[in-house]
Amino acid sequence: MNKFSVIGNPINHSLSPMIHQEFAKEFGIDLSYEKILSPVDAFNLTAEKFISSGGLGFNITLPFKINAYSFSENLTENAKAAGAVNTINIDNNIIYGENTDGAGLVNDLENNLEQKIKDKVILVIGAGGATQGILKPILDKNPEKILLANRTKEKSLRLATNFSKYGKVCGFGLDQIKAKPVDIVINATSASIAGKMPELANGVAEGAICYDLMYGIETPFMKWAHKNSALKVSDGLGMLVEQAASSFAFWHGKKPQTQPVINLLREKGD
Repeated sequence: MNKFSVIGNPINHSLSPMIHQEFAKEFGIDLSYEKILSPVDAFNLTAEKFISSGGLGFNITLPFKINAYSFSENLTENAKAAGAVNTINIDNNIIYGENTDGAGLVNDLENNLEQKIKDKVILVIGAGGATQGILKPILDKNPEKILLANRTKEKSLRLATNFSKYGKVCGFGLDQIKAKPVDIVINATSASIAGKMPELANGVAEGAICYDLMYGIETPFMKWAHKNSALKVSDGLGMLVEQAASSFAFWHGKKPQTQPVINLLREKGD
């Protein structure tokens, strides 16, 4: 039995076990995948215990992605750029760290929502860890530019400078967003968790793809996008499944189909 898991705190809500079991079925892979609740101050201990029990790999969710970065002995380029790890693979006793969040978002936008990123103007709201995880994979697709807006202007300027080696990124404050349409708006703030809405100029959503990284509910950002003539509005469920598919490929060397799993989760959520 191939042994995998997801480590987080809280962890009860995680859909990862169901997603990975569905992927495994496609290839006839026999695996166990469990949810592990780690004490907030004991990630390394939890991870080591799982590895010593025969664990071959695991996902990492909040609040441990930075801990997992430090825990990894070998990092992919995406993990280095993100400064965080959400997938660990154990190979010949070496701990390999990857971050599949950005790839998950890019694959959802391009494959499921049929929205090409090349030459597009993309507005990303928020300059925290979620944004740091998605910037490089988006820039790798050669958008015209990324506009990075955050409540604290200094934070978005710092992040824009750090990522400018990958492509064109401009940082500024939320209050400096012009009421001028862009191609894609991505809400990467934690405002949706609190049921709040970042303060955005209304005209920016017109004719745009508006995407919230959060999933499971219609967020205030999604409601705002519908009201403000967005072309298409999406939550982050597709990203969740796509990042899991990239994790699965990192472990097994096989890329599963994602659309059937996205459909299954949408049906269960309705």
